[in-house]
Amino acid sequence: MTACHRNTQLSVQIRQILETVPESALPMTYQQLAEALALEPPRTIQRVALTLEELMREDAEQGRPFIAALVVSRQGEGLPAMGFFDLAVELERFPSDPAQYAEAYLAEFRQAMAQRG
Repeated sequence: MTACHRNTQLSVQIRQILETVPESALPMTYQQLAEALALEPPRTIQRVALTLEELMREDAEQGRPFIAALVVSRQGEGLPAMGFFDLAVELERFPSDPAQYAEAYLAEFRQAMAQRG
């Protein structure tokens, strides 16, 4: 199986999990998502993060809320990893001022929750 096919398959699996997991299980951590996918080391969190970035690009192109907003880092204050914010700014969805990230994230999280099936 090629890396591209694995990534596409992983994208589909991640989107399906995040759209169907009980609301009470959200947000999920990157580790919880890796476990739900039954990913085997090495680099399980990295693979999840890179796939979530692909989903962010797809969501931005389609004008949808970032489904990746439903995944947070276990460190910090219940926020995604910094890469989420960097890409959200690059995709012109979030303000470039880091002081506004938490508020922008909360709004994005609510929109992603509202869009779930």
